[in-house]
Amino acid sequence: MKTLSNEEVASSLEKDLKEWTFKENAIKRDFKFKTFVEAFSFMTSIALEVEKADHHPDWSNSYNKVSIALSTHSAEGVTKKDIELAGMIDNTYKKHE
Repeated sequence: MKTLSNEEVASSLEKDLKEWTFKENAIKRDFKFKTFVEAFSFMTSIALEVEKADHHPDWSNSYNKVSIALSTHSAEGVTKKDIELAGMIDNTYKKHE
């Protein structure tokens, strides 16, 4: 899969993924919830979808916070697959708000 240029990534974030940032060759976003259970439920929802897509995020959870970084390791950068996954994650987050 082809790595997107910095300009292509920036354009995608500006257009559709305004809460995401691009740094260290990945797109990143932090999410905050009221409780640990809500944060973990969000992660579980995402886990089922990313497993189907066979594209897995780098993420961490600390109580009510979830941090996610997306890049395609085999391409050594951000690809269209990462942009699509970020969109799915945002849609899942909206359901958990």
